[in-house]
Amino acid sequence: MKKYFALLTIVFLGINYGCNNSVKEQNTEVSATQPLITVEEPEHQHSESDSIELNNGAKWKVVPKMMIYIRNMESDMNRFAETKHTQLNDFTQLGLNLQKNIDLLTSSCTMEGKTHNELHKWLLPYIELVDGLNKSKSIDEASQTFQKIKSSYKTFNIYFE
Repeated sequence: MKKYFALLTIVFLGINYGCNNSVKEQNTEVSATQPLITVEEPEHQHSESDSIELNNGAKWKVVPKMMIYIRNMESDMNRFAETKHTQLNDFTQLGLNLQKNIDLLTSSCTMEGKTHNELHKWLLPYIELVDGLNKSKSIDEASQTFQKIKSSYKTFNIYFE
C-alpha cells in the first residue's frame, strides 16, 4: 500500500521521476475541493511479461558502472552467509548496506531498451526483498528473507553479466 501512496503523492505533486534520475515538472493542478482518492493495492500477480527473458539465448549485458553496485551487494551477501548471525541488528546492518548500493545503482542507471526492462524485472522484486529485510521483526523472518535475496542472485547470474 505504501508504494501506491508514494506514487499517488508523486502524481499529486506533479513530479515525474525516471530511472535516469531526472526530475521533470509537470503542469498538474489539484483542487483543494477534489476528494482524496483511495487506491486499493491490487493482488500481486505475475504474468509472462514478469518473467525475465534471455537475450536470444545469451545473458543481458549490464553496463559496468551499474554492475559494480550489483557485485558489491552480492559480495556483501556472500560474506554475510559465511558467518553465523544471532542478532537482528546484523541483518538490519546488511539491509542498510544493500540499500546504499541500490540507491547508487538506481542513481547511475543509464541503460535503456529491452536490457533495461529485463533488469527491472529482477531489480524491482530484489528491492522489495531488501526492504523486507530492513523491516524484519525477528531473526527467523530476517533469515528467511536473506535466503530469498541470496536466491535472487542465482536468478540474476542466469540472465545477466
